[in-house]
Amino acid sequence: MITTQLYVVESADFLFLQHQLQMTPGNLSSHLSKLEEAGYVEIVKEFIERKPHTALKLTKKGRNAFKEYQHNLKQVFNGLSE
Repeated sequence: MITTQLYVVESADFLFLQHQLQMTPGNLSSHLSKLEEAGYVEIVKEFIERKPHTALKLTKKGRNAFKEYQHNLKQVFNGLSE
């Protein structure tokens, strides 16, 4: 899950996420575009030593949404143990 990977770091580059999640570049780009449209991910494209580099990070809105998601999952699992 993209948000899980980005939640534990300040930022990550595209290739790192691609390898961690074992996704194709097109598939990852598609998912990131949707997360960016929702305001959950910030995408920064730049050149480092004349090579393109894409840095990704969760926005404050994205971090809050992930925390809420975690909270909701905990509630579901706590309800199962009763």
